[in-house]
Amino acid sequence: MTILPTVFRVILHSDAVLCDTTQILAYAADGHRPTAVAQAVTAVIKRSSPERAYDVALAMVGTMLADQRQRQCSLDYPGIEQAPYDLRWTAQFVSTYANADAAMTVALFDAAAADGQLVNCLSTLAASTAATIRRRYPALVA
Repeated sequence: MTILPTVFRVILHSDAVLCDTTQILAYAADGHRPTAVAQAVTAVIKRSSPERAYDVALAMVGTMLADQRQRQCSLDYPGIEQAPYDLRWTAQFVSTYANADAAMTVALFDAAAADGQLVNCLSTLAASTAATIRRRYPALVA
C-alpha cells in the first residue's frame, strides 16, 4: 500500500502512529470483519494513550482527504440527525478536520470517548477511509 507517504505528507506523525494507522487501515481495506478492525483499534487505545489514538484518527482522516483540505467544506448528509452515533461522528469529524477546526476535532474525539463510543467511531472512520482508498486507487486494493 502507498498509504504512508500520503499520511506523512498531510500531517507529520511518529512512526508508531503511522504503523498503527496502516495496520488498522489494512484490516479495513482487506475486508476483515468489523470485529477485527475494532480489535485493532482497541489494541491501540489500550497499548498507547488517548493522544496516540487521536493521532491515529487524524492520520486516517488525513489519508481519506489527502491534499484536499485547502478549501472550506460543509457537511452534506441528508438525515444525519437520524444516523447512528458512529456515522454521525465520522461525518462530523471528517468535516471539522477538513475545515481545520482542531478544537472541534478534539471535542468530538473526547465526546466519543466519554460516551463509550470511541472504538465504534474509529472503526467506522477506518472503514470509511478504506472505502475512499478503494475508490481512489482501485489497483492498490484489487
